[in-house]
Amino acid sequence: MAQTATSSICSLVLRIFTLVLLLISLIVLTTNTKTIEVSDGSVRLRFSDVYSYKYVLAAIVFGTAYTLLQVGLSVFKVINGSDSNILFDFYGDKIMSYMLATGAAAGFGVTADMKQLFDASELYFHDFYDKAYASCSMLFFAFVCTAVLSVLSSYALPRST
Repeated sequence: MAQTATSSICSLVLRIFTLVLLLISLIVLTTNTKTIEVSDGSVRLRFSDVYSYKYVLAAIVFGTAYTLLQVGLSVFKVINGSDSNILFDFYGDKIMSYMLATGAAAGFGVTADMKQLFDASELYFHDFYDKAYASCSMLFFAFVCTAVLSVLSSYALPRST
């Protein structure tokens, strides 16, 4: 048996936690809008107006789909005690952790740039920034969980051969 029952259960718990973090990040990001009144009318900013947030959304969606698949496979592993899909876990966790990390970094970077730009023009979107930072923080924590899973899948790979 390449993976012990304990590591299989730990992987399942981490995958469920990752899924929860990704869903929270998705909800916060997609509901992030802010409208302020100015002398000429109103200015409305939505997450979909910023290309970097679209990348963050794509990272969240791909991460959620992958994590849902892996939760199902992890439940199967725990119930049956099988060691199938070791290579899929290994490569998938590596790719997904990099995607989640770059999504979080893109979100943090564009939020910092927008905050500096809009605050200089005296358009204050503080709630928008806070929600964007919260979404990217949840995405970053999901990356950390996936990085830990990547290490666990790395340990399981040599034992399977």
